[in-house]
Amino acid sequence: MTTQDENDRREYYRIDDTIALEFSLLSGAEALAGEALHDTSPLFNLLSELHLLDYESQHLLRHISERDRTLANYLKVINRRTDLLGQALAQNLLSALGTPRQVTMSEGGLSFDNASSLELGSHLALKMVLMPQALGLLVRALVIHCQPLENGLYNIGTEFESLTDAQRQLLARHILQRQALERRQAREQL
Repeated sequence: MTTQDENDRREYYRIDDTIALEFSLLSGAEALAGEALHDTSPLFNLLSELHLLDYESQHLLRHISERDRTLANYLKVINRRTDLLGQALAQNLLSALGTPRQVTMSEGGLSFDNASSLELGSHLALKMVLMPQALGLLVRALVIHCQPLENGLYNIGTEFESLTDAQRQLLARHILQRQALERRQAREQL
């Protein structure tokens, strides 16, 4: 007899994190993975776009740095200012999304506790704000498990669907940063 752990093979490194999370069920044409998701919140869309632009410009900054260190340093300062503006936007979004939730996250998916169950195979739009870098992501996910817990909640396991390269890289960067933070904290406790 196989156990849940044997069925739930780990392809990616997982972290426990606290994030702002909101989700909605996708149905019909929305559930099709071909179209990009859009949020009704202009602030969330702006925050997401800021991080995507940052990701897309990293290789340009490396090329500039090879040729002109002064210009590259100036652009890094401008980038830092933009990051601070993004963090201010995220503070407004955090209050709109409610209390941050404990989640388990990997590059492949997300699990979280919820008050109600979700049907296996349901398609979701996951709206996340990852801290401390105030990263806003809106991604598609498929419900792969829904298990009742003793406290009356349900543990919902999702698998990301149709991530763009930028979304995948931003998630990977966040996970690596959290992993490094956990290691630093563990060393400090010794």
